[in-house]
Amino acid sequence: MENLQTILQSATPVLIDCFATWCGPCKMVPPILKEVKDKFGDTLRIIKIDIDKNQQLAAQWQISSVPTLLLFKEGKLAWRQSGVVPAHQLIPLLQPHL
Repeated sequence: MENLQTILQSATPVLIDCFATWCGPCKMVPPILKEVKDKFGDTLRIIKIDIDKNQQLAAQWQISSVPTLLLFKEGKLAWRQSGVVPAHQLIPLLQPHL
């Protein structure tokens, strides 16, 4: 399995879905991200991170609410948003970073 640091440093932007299994709104995010993936294809990598299983990362990224989306580009945080964002709003928000 690829190391998270390696993934974040890559030239391909990485959208991280920070979620928790107990979070109701988090369950609405996967179909939204599928639409985003369908739109951007291989120009964007999407990964999910369970904040309960990765508490150190959640603290490092200061995740105070879920769902939170983080967009990393070449290792740097380019964009973040908490809450559920519909695909038709999310796609234009991500577009300038890809």
